[in-house]
Amino acid sequence: MTGLWEQRWHPLRREWVIVAAHRQDRPWLGEKVVAERKASLPAYDKGCTFCPGNARVSGKRNAAYQGAYVFDNDHPCVGAEAPLDIEPAPGIYRNQPARGIARVVCFTPRHDLTLAEMEVEAIDAVLRTWQEQYRELSKVPGALHVLMVENKGEVVGVSNPHPHGQIYATSFVFKTIEIERDASREHKKKRGKSLWEEIVGSELDDGRRILSSNDHAISFVPYFARYAYETFVGPRRRVGSIADLQTDERNGFAAVLKDVLVRFDNLWKMSFPYVMALHQEPTGTVDDSFGFHIELHPPLRRPGLQKYLAGPEIGGGSFLSDTAPEEKAAELRALPSVHHKSRFS
Repeated sequence: MTGLWEQRWHPLRREWVIVAAHRQDRPWLGEKVVAERKASLPAYDKGCTFCPGNARVSGKRNAAYQGAYVFDNDHPCVGAEAPLDIEPAPGIYRNQPARGIARVVCFTPRHDLTLAEMEVEAIDAVLRTWQEQYRELSKVPGALHVLMVENKGEVVGVSNPHPHGQIYATSFVFKTIEIERDASREHKKKRGKSLWEEIVGSELDDGRRILSSNDHAISFVPYFARYAYETFVGPRRRVGSIADLQTDERNGFAAVLKDVLVRFDNLWKMSFPYVMALHQEPTGTVDDSFGFHIELHPPLRRPGLQKYLAGPEIGGGSFLSDTAPEEKAAELRALPSVHHKSRFS
């Protein structure tokens, strides 16, 4: 597998991914990323703007929350108060007010935990919060899409280690979701089947890239993975958004997500950085083609060595993967499913 030179079609993004696994061992004389912070964090940090009871930059004070906690972002990139009287764009260009809603969701009051270290029940509570937020924000007039993300680790630009994510309800559909929506619709029209369910079926038939699964959810390094340890987590059946998961499905989803995040941390005995995004259908969608799932994009391909976007990705628009998905899945699958920090490990 090490010498794999192959192009693989990414059906959700409708683009080719070049898999050149032999490049993982090429000499590297460039810089390495700064190692993740080793110092232990306190359970409560009086200087943290996300900890319970503390003041935020806006002057508002957090509630003394006990579980997941949501508040309006103090520095939103979109807002309901965005001015309507903006200057028209020149020439052929277009612009419009960046209207929408931006929120922060703290996953736990504990400053020193990550999702990987939280109990399954606590992760399930975060999923339930996401469900509630999707249902509420999808009804906001003018909201066409609800995007939920978590950026974890300094290497992806996180300035506050308190476990949290962002929620955006926007007047436009983010491009990746727009491409997935169109690809899913076209696939359903041509084959009469859900693209998501066919991806899950193909992964189950092959089996080499499956990380974990139960009756309701599944995780795998996709055949067309762009990042070394890129992982998809999703329900076995097609649903349009997280709000469509039944209680037992959500519980099963939480267990599989926990399993994946623990394996990430166990890989190099560190708090593994990633960008996590919930891929959900645009609000108001009436067809039954889009398949909700979570995508995890870890930027490290080796300890301290980041996957840099360079010529093929930025200049050409197609990813070049330095690793084979089958090999990375085997690495993760071989790891214990109990967190390395746990007293039971």
